[in-house]
Amino acid sequence: MNPYLDIQNLTKSFGELLLFENLNMSIGEGQRVGLIAKNGTGKSTLLSIINGNEGYDSGDIIFRKGLRVGYLMQSPNFNPDESVLDACFRTTIKEDDDRAERDAKMLKAKQILTKLKIRNLEQPMRELSGGQQKRVALANVLITEPDLLILDEPTNHLDLEMIEWLEGFLSRGNKTLLMVTHDRFFLDRVCNIIMELDDQTIYTYRGNYSYYLEKRQERIDNKRAEIARANNLYRRELEWMRRQPQARGHKARYREEAFADLERVAKQRIEERQMRLRRSNVYIGSKIFECQYVSKSFGNEQSSVTILKDFYYNFARYEKMGIVGNNGTGKSTFIKLLLGIEKPDSGKFDIGETVRFGYFSQEGLQFNEQQKVIDVVRDIAEYIDLGSGRHLTASQFLQHFLFTPEQQHNYVYKLSGGERRKLYLCTVLMRNPNFLVLDEPTNDLDIQTLQILEEYLQDFAGCVIVVSHDRYFMDKVVDHLLVFKGDGAIKDFPGNYTQYRQWSALQSKEEEKTEKKKNTQKTSATAEREPNSRPRRLSFKEQREMQQLEKDIEALEAEQRMLEEELCSGKLSVEELTEKSIRLPKLKEELDEKSFRWLELSEIGK
Repeated sequence: MNPYLDIQNLTKSFGELLLFENLNMSIGEGQRVGLIAKNGTGKSTLLSIINGNEGYDSGDIIFRKGLRVGYLMQSPNFNPDESVLDACFRTTIKEDDDRAERDAKMLKAKQILTKLKIRNLEQPMRELSGGQQKRVALANVLITEPDLLILDEPTNHLDLEMIEWLEGFLSRGNKTLLMVTHDRFFLDRVCNIIMELDDQTIYTYRGNYSYYLEKRQERIDNKRAEIARANNLYRRELEWMRRQPQARGHKARYREEAFADLERVAKQRIEERQMRLRRSNVYIGSKIFECQYVSKSFGNEQSSVTILKDFYYNFARYEKMGIVGNNGTGKSTFIKLLLGIEKPDSGKFDIGETVRFGYFSQEGLQFNEQQKVIDVVRDIAEYIDLGSGRHLTASQFLQHFLFTPEQQHNYVYKLSGGERRKLYLCTVLMRNPNFLVLDEPTNDLDIQTLQILEEYLQDFAGCVIVVSHDRYFMDKVVDHLLVFKGDGAIKDFPGNYTQYRQWSALQSKEEEKTEKKKNTQKTSATAEREPNSRPRRLSFKEQREMQQLEKDIEALEAEQRMLEEELCSGKLSVEELTEKSIRLPKLKEELDEKSFRWLELSEIGK
């Protein structure tokens, strides 16, 4: 069968800059392709070319006849005067649609927009933020149900709840998609093919992100010219990914004392880091900051939003904290309160005298377009002190963050959006702070830059607060979370994001069991008052199902133990490792489903 999309010998350049030459790739029905590459190598340009928005030098782009394509660009454009509903239906509802079709599309639009937290459908587009407009554009693409979805950074401007919903939406059914994203958990859970744009050509890996890491490492090992630093970066990430199944599948998360265990481990991690980093030359005193019963709200008595309510927190030396929560719950406001940009309604932040903040904000991207990249950094400092007698010049530091010598002498106006974000990050770090505050630092950065930033933060001899929706990044960097739940409610959690989700799922199950028990007790009380009524008992079919479930759960748990032991043994080949890494999460899903069903039946049988 013909592929949905076939690209043959595609070449594209901007003046002397060659993005790709004689590039070949194809996408078949049901393939979910993640395209990854360094910033500035042409990912977004390639998507724009495929959609017909941009020209190319030579080659052929062939779509299957009659194929319907939906395209989400990074920065969508709307008529500022049209409503949200009109913006969604301008390309969705056709004149020849009958009433039933219109109603069905309307219902689907409302469902998707609600999931993306766009609720005022009559609001003019000019009143929406850039992030909200991106979500409307995403809804527009999903509503049309195209044969091929082309998505450029679909998770940008989504909170964690929305990202997880989109993950599930795209994974269901036989959808075909091509997307650019830096979200590695998203790539791992949604995509079945990874294509890497590197050396002006495409490398194809037929598997998810974990599989890509395995095979890319082989390619790096076999390519002698590859620098040792890149080799080590990917090896470290691969080792980290290999450790995840064991951590995620551990029985401890099902125990009542799981939270206490996490607290103990987090405290131990911070103490170990303190011992290691005290030997560095970067000094930060024992007093960092104390958030003393701070309250903050916006609005008036009739309509107000509470961000903080008598919130207390004492920040530890060398702590690496993540801040997560849905959009609008006050994460960025908390950061601005800490930095003195916003004033609290009551309470105060008591900050240590030795603290030097470095702040990476969502709005701080401002440069002199006519300046050279190297001069932007040199205007801040000629070199950066990394502690323990190590220092890098401005040029070496830029090269550390993947700016080649040639790029360093380019003008800022020639940089891509991702390269500008990376340069901004370098300007923050070059000021040599001892307390980094990073508000959504991962947006638009390529995966290799994220790996370097993660490594930098893990070894950073100071304090870190990160606000991010990138779950993978958070898991690798932070060991403590503040979870903003809205209306001033904040959960202080001793662990990373994956651990929090597991603990939260456990809590939900416990609450569900408690609620079922209450309902069962009510039913029993009613039955006692009504002599003729009989308590509900398991049918013969349900008894047989429960017996089978017990056997299945026992077998799955045995297989899980065996898989985890094999994955940690270090004796598997790459093929075996990949096969078992793919099997483990599927096994866990099946085990969770059967365990939950067994619980349901056991409640009936009481």
